[in-house]
Amino acid sequence: MNQVKISGFTIIKNAVINNYPIVEAIQSVLPVVDEMIVLIGDCEDETEKKIQSINNPKIKIHHSVWNKNLKTGGVVLADETNKAFQLINPESTWAFYIQGDEVIHENGYENILQACEKYKDDKKVEGLLFKYIHFYGTYDYVGDSRKWYNREIRIIRNDKNILSYKDAQGFRYLGKRKLNVKLIDAYVHHYGWVKSPEQMMKKLQEQDKYWATVKKGKDKSASNSYDFEDNYDSLQRFTGTHPLVIQKRIHEINWHIELDTSKKVMNLKKRFMYKLEQLTGKRFFDFKNYKILK
Repeated sequence: MNQVKISGFTIIKNAVINNYPIVEAIQSVLPVVDEMIVLIGDCEDETEKKIQSINNPKIKIHHSVWNKNLKTGGVVLADETNKAFQLINPESTWAFYIQGDEVIHENGYENILQACEKYKDDKKVEGLLFKYIHFYGTYDYVGDSRKWYNREIRIIRNDKNILSYKDAQGFRYLGKRKLNVKLIDAYVHHYGWVKSPEQMMKKLQEQDKYWATVKKGKDKSASNSYDFEDNYDSLQRFTGTHPLVIQKRIHEINWHIELDTSKKVMNLKKRFMYKLEQLTGKRFFDFKNYKILK
């Protein structure tokens, strides 16, 4: 048992249909939490059986019906996230949020626990900020342009005035003020764009049934296959290690995609900012959904 109480929480719907790595997502959080709240939406598949197959006493399954009236910009995701947050143990100091296509790397466990203990009584610290790696197409490529957020809050203080923001990417106080956070050396691997071209298109079509995107794009109903080659601005080869819990899924991959890492689809300004980040390791003038405390 941890010295400081930490509750994990997540939301999920149609994990089988959309091929979400929800089992791996939950497994990656279990070692550092005292309980794991899983709020399952009104599914059309065997999502609940997948969650039950983990067979861990920390997992507490709850059920919800997604509000189809909350369509614009993925607000339904924030609504469900807030519901799940309400279900965590009131005695917990921290709440650890994970999305169904995210996996925590085990190399960060010690840093996560140390930070939760270090800041448990420092009420100025409202959350902990994680580093992100976004995979695209296969487990071999990562997005390295500014279109992919490189930091986001995944642990928040157990304060119900903190609410999920917009499409549940991050959190804000009363849904408005940015949270004061500490950056920790722990990584989230985001695998939402690692699917076969057919499965990726099915996922996008499935999403449109429950919420409308605010961006206009190609008619997804006109194709059965997503064109990975035509829909990225910059990629790099991944040279690091994947979390242990997702190794089995990686070995079972049944499609192959070759992508050109020399391709850079950027205007002059974006190309300059990209080069600057590559040279310095810092991302300048980027939108931040949080305030990092010194």
